[in-house]
Amino acid sequence: MARLKELYKETVAPQLIKRFSYGNPMQAPKLEKIVVNMGLGEAITNAKLLESGVKELSLITGQKPIVTRAKRSIAGFKLRQGMPIGCKVTLRKERMFEFFDRLVNVALPRVRDFKGVSDKGFDGRGNYTLGIIEQIIFPEVDLEEVEKLMGMGVVIVTTAGTDEECKELLTQLGMPFRA
Repeated sequence: MARLKELYKETVAPQLIKRFSYGNPMQAPKLEKIVVNMGLGEAITNAKLLESGVKELSLITGQKPIVTRAKRSIAGFKLRQGMPIGCKVTLRKERMFEFFDRLVNVALPRVRDFKGVSDKGFDGRGNYTLGIIEQIIFPEVDLEEVEKLMGMGVVIVTTAGTDEECKELLTQLGMPFRA
């Protein structure tokens, strides 16, 4: 069992039940899935960039990403419908907990001048979105093999009903929010 999943079951869930006074233990918010998205807009002109993005995302998440394609043509960007423009991974269960653990305890502290993540990434329904500027903060990525620095979006979907419950859940799991 993942270390973070054990922590959730033994300490975090009981504390959330006590704090929000839920009548049923199943009401306690929990992580549902994590979606990691990497937009590769320059893949229109450089096809190798897409391959390296897929390779790096699979190293970071431990799961093969799917290639996302353009929904419609945009002439100003020389983009045609169906062209590959990014990749994404949806993590659930054990892989989700392992990725979250590595994100919070290994990758985020490696960000230059890191003071914590913003608390403005909540969507009002108990989900949190985080933007990462460089993929090299993950130790799995080899610096010599990086062709171009690429950012990624991390969406943490929870069963929490409100932003307050979601923030409390993520804080208990170790997410470093700014003071």
